[in-house]
Amino acid sequence: MSLLLACIADDFTGATDLANNLVRGGVRVVQTTGVTAAAPDDVDAVVVALNLRNFGATDFLRRALQVL
Repeated sequence: MSLLLACIADDFTGATDLANNLVRGGVRVVQTTGVTAAAPDDVDAVVVALNLRNFGATDFLRRALQVL
């Protein structure tokens, strides 16, 4: 199965809020903290918490692009 949605959240709380709303809508979600190798086959969406607000613009962009 292919992913329907991949999300990058600024922090763990935002990621949890988003994942919760997706699950309430019937979406099968996995939430991670940081970069993972691959999403499991049995999910529709991945939400990644990165804690980006603590980094400058260059590191922010580098970390976000790592997830992609």
